[in-house]
Amino acid sequence: MKARTGSAAWWGPPRKFHEQQHERRVSWLELFYDLVYVIAISRITHELAQHISVDYFVGYAFLFILIFWGWLNGSMHHDMHGNEGLRTRLMTLWQMIIIAALAVVIGQSPGKGYFNITMVLMIMQLFITYMWWSVGFYDKSHRKYNKPYTIFYLIAFALMGLSLLLSGKWLKLIVPVVILCNYAPPFVAHMMLGGNLAELKLSSSMFERLGLFAIIIFGEVVLGVVNGISKIGELDFTAWVNFALAIAIVFTLWWIFFTLVAQMEVKSGFINATLLELLYIPALISLSLIAVSFTSFFEIHHEIPLQKLGYAVATYLTSISLMMGLLVFHERLPGLKRSVSISLLVTASLFFISTQIHLPFSRQFYLAGVLVILVLEIIYLNVLYYRMRNKGERL
Repeated sequence: MKARTGSAAWWGPPRKFHEQQHERRVSWLELFYDLVYVIAISRITHELAQHISVDYFVGYAFLFILIFWGWLNGSMHHDMHGNEGLRTRLMTLWQMIIIAALAVVIGQSPGKGYFNITMVLMIMQLFITYMWWSVGFYDKSHRKYNKPYTIFYLIAFALMGLSLLLSGKWLKLIVPVVILCNYAPPFVAHMMLGGNLAELKLSSSMFERLGLFAIIIFGEVVLGVVNGISKIGELDFTAWVNFALAIAIVFTLWWIFFTLVAQMEVKSGFINATLLELLYIPALISLSLIAVSFTSFFEIHHEIPLQKLGYAVATYLTSISLMMGLLVFHERLPGLKRSVSISLLVTASLFFISTQIHLPFSRQFYLAGVLVILVLEIIYLNVLYYRMRNKGERL
């Protein structure tokens, strides 16, 4: 019996569903796992920067959503069932190999590239399906939870294979259905199991992982600024001023996100956690579009990408505004959440309107204008916070 117990500990079967560790540190293995996704995201962002068009952006968005789905499932599985055993490390290694392979095939010729990307995504799909199904093999109580995941993920896998046999026009239908199948299981499981999932909440470590993924994308935005400035033949004073303004804009975007989102707690409930995870998608994609816009922003012979930047910043702020409804604010600041949300929506609307007005802005003037608006938003939010906090203290 002791030998069997030692063997089980060495192999490390997945931690049981009811043995959740709500307070734990993110492991080095998880950070190493995230690093591979940095490469994959960087590769697809680079491809979008090389082919800026609506069709390429739609393809980028679909691929980003599937990559994020892979990262989210791997991260959630480790958060809920991971341990120090060999099995956890091997499961993480296989995922890292798959994503690294995806990074390899991205950027190949369109015909060959699509086939190879789809094949790698199918391998990822099948592996993640097995990953969740296998938990039920060790823990019978988990089978009722993973059944919707197994069924929907296998449907998505079959649709991916079917897309290889059909003409390109079918992709506009198949890809959204694949994404729907991959993101629907949490809601289906909630409808099926109801009360059993009502008390679940996003762990602090998983919330931290989402913040770390956002940092990855912010790194891409900084890289976009660096690449854009590097394309300028002569780095004169104006170029360095533009560089400083662009980096300052990235910093203000970071400030807004991590002040309002990353320092809060998520409301209890399985659906609240899932909705917050989904809202990260438009926020992160909009950041990627900002990164892509900066790569060509500073070239004199290129038209200033006002629309792309305006839409991206508007989407980013709107996503954060919607996240406010899923976060817990201090009980002494009851009206702060609504005020913050409205303020972000107003600023987002301002950026959206700016995309509809075609004025002959210089690059420097436009960057300065964006920075001023974002700084004013930060100042207003700080004034709002301290005013309500002082009012709450007096009460």
